[in-house]
Amino acid sequence: MTTAGKNGWGMAYTSFANWEEAPQAPQVMLDKSPIGPGYRAAPQVFYFAPQKLWYLIYQGGDPLYSTTSNIADPLSWTAPKPFYPTIPASVKDAKGNVTWLDFWNICDDKKCHLFFTGDDGSFYRGETTIERFPQGFSEPVVVMKEKAEDLFEASNTYRITGTNQYLTLIEAMGPKGRYFRAWTADRLDGSWQPIAGAVMNLFAGTDNVKFDGRIWSEGVSHGELVRDGVDQTLSIDPCQPLRFLYQGLDLEKGRAYEYIELPYRLGLITATSPNAISALCKK
Repeated sequence: MTTAGKNGWGMAYTSFANWEEAPQAPQVMLDKSPIGPGYRAAPQVFYFAPQKLWYLIYQGGDPLYSTTSNIADPLSWTAPKPFYPTIPASVKDAKGNVTWLDFWNICDDKKCHLFFTGDDGSFYRGETTIERFPQGFSEPVVVMKEKAEDLFEASNTYRITGTNQYLTLIEAMGPKGRYFRAWTADRLDGSWQPIAGAVMNLFAGTDNVKFDGRIWSEGVSHGELVRDGVDQTLSIDPCQPLRFLYQGLDLEKGRAYEYIELPYRLGLITATSPNAISALCKK
């Protein structure tokens, strides 16, 4: 998870058997590991089966990664290494400013694909072969482009088990807070199509999330689907109710916040009715 405090952004680790145990689970700050202190945020974790290693991908300005053979030991992560030896020209704007963040890797049977956004309406992808991963990533290309508020950040992509389809979720901004939109494609380097059946191909947001009790979250922000496996294919089961872990903004009325002080809480939402993803279940 990402942490925020007086020293800036960092990362932490926790582990528990059941969601109900999460509030009491101990947390380990990853600046105590070889990852070290400094700007670290937006982690993604998966097991890269070809190398029998766990990968932790995160941003430290540029896309970075660390590895471990023991996911249960948060102090065993290696020191950060960059995916790209230099910043690619395609992620710089006309003034030379770098516009990449929220990195996400997913692999098919031949290639690994690094997706990310730029807070400017651009959704990017770079690729390398399974054999060369984590090195050899190509110059990133823009695979979708919209208005900045409609294609903002926090992309996450999955293989839909039992199908030839992939799912991408990307955070957007609206008058009711942050929300996620959804697209599908039949290949990771293919064309992404909006899911049908919802305005702005809505996946999760204020308009379709219900609360048991107080509505504590303004919108649905930076999250991740609960997968049906741990490997680099990032598979989700369309035959099971989708579960999405996200950060919700629990604001005090009338209080002003600096960005790093925003009071985010973690929440878990579960799909309770048929949707564009469950429609792909073949059972």
